[in-house]
Amino acid sequence: MTSRERVRAALNHQEPDKVPVDCGGMRSTGLLGVTYNKLKKHLGLREGETKIYDLVQQLALVEDCYLDMFQIDVIDLARAFADVPDEWNDWALPDGSPVKVPAWLNIEKDGDSWFCVDDEGDRLAEMPKGSYFFDQKIWPLYGQVPDNFDDLPDKLKKIMWVHMTDPQAQHAGEADYYDQVGKAAKELYENTDYSIMVGFGGQFFELGGFIFRMDDFMTNLVINRPMIEKLLDRLLEMHMEKLETYLKAVSPYADTIVMGDDLGTQTSPMISPKLYRELLLPRAQQLYRYVRENSDVKVFLHSCGAISEFLPDLIDAGVQVINPVQTSAGGMEPEKLKREFGKDLVFWGGGIDTQRILPEATPDEVRKEVRKNCEIFMKDGGFIFCQIHNMLDTVPPENILAMYEAVNEIAY
Repeated sequence: MTSRERVRAALNHQEPDKVPVDCGGMRSTGLLGVTYNKLKKHLGLREGETKIYDLVQQLALVEDCYLDMFQIDVIDLARAFADVPDEWNDWALPDGSPVKVPAWLNIEKDGDSWFCVDDEGDRLAEMPKGSYFFDQKIWPLYGQVPDNFDDLPDKLKKIMWVHMTDPQAQHAGEADYYDQVGKAAKELYENTDYSIMVGFGGQFFELGGFIFRMDDFMTNLVINRPMIEKLLDRLLEMHMEKLETYLKAVSPYADTIVMGDDLGTQTSPMISPKLYRELLLPRAQQLYRYVRENSDVKVFLHSCGAISEFLPDLIDAGVQVINPVQTSAGGMEPEKLKREFGKDLVFWGGGIDTQRILPEATPDEVRKEVRKNCEIFMKDGGFIFCQIHNMLDTVPPENILAMYEAVNEIAY
């Protein structure tokens, strides 16, 4: 099977020849630039260059040699926009290792901190000394109770996660953006055998937290509900306007479209299921069902944490693929998830815990954990392997090698 055939079989709940593998297909399945450079050094790889395509999370754009070496089956459409040399500047990560960072972002150092500064001179994000990530600095509507959200697109531009885009999204707003996207997807489809994943977003809960600040947003959900409903309706309007054109451009080529909304903590949901069903789910459902009714692209939802209570609702709303499958969170045991939801959901992740096992265990323990989780999730298809979220700087190269060695030895 080709990579694309392998992933498509799993997405259709069929057993492929081997377990499909992802790394970097979207911005929660990859690894930090620091981790990537350590691995390359460990392997003696001196060619190529490390590009940080998600500066907030410091994520590396994995190179072709990585895709080949570890038998990765999935690629992010955004990588098709990362090959213009003038769009990258030299930089150094916190450990001193060299990388390329986006030239379309203004990154300035002041004292011991790095800041991302927009065209109006506002510091949208800060990476303080000793940190490996940028932190949000501006919440455009914190403490406010707007009458309407007519200017929401301008407010969103002040959010770190919106401004600090990947190589593809930097072109959003250009007159021929959707033509660029469709052309790039077509070229990847015709010139590679990878399964193509496209990012969309479609957040409601997360964007509410980003624009108001989470404490303010959670309070407003209860005490200013009419205002929040106006916000959610405006977000839906914006998402739908984009989705219709975007989906048309990518649907002949892509296998999955990535939506996101983190709903869980380590132990429980962040919001009551009742409130979620009343306010957020009906809006999200319109996005998910539009994709299902107008394409063969699978609806992929990234949602961290303990979200098992939401899964029946998400399935009903149209979600087909769930990620990162945080098996270390409350109620997210692999056996339970596969037994209760395996006929309706594809599990994209859950391969190995990234909080404790991958950074702290021995290589033999890593192999054992990978085999155990794959044995549970892979039966009857419906499973794409990746670690649970991005590999941080604490993950040793030996454990990354053990992880890929174990999964790529498993055949159906």
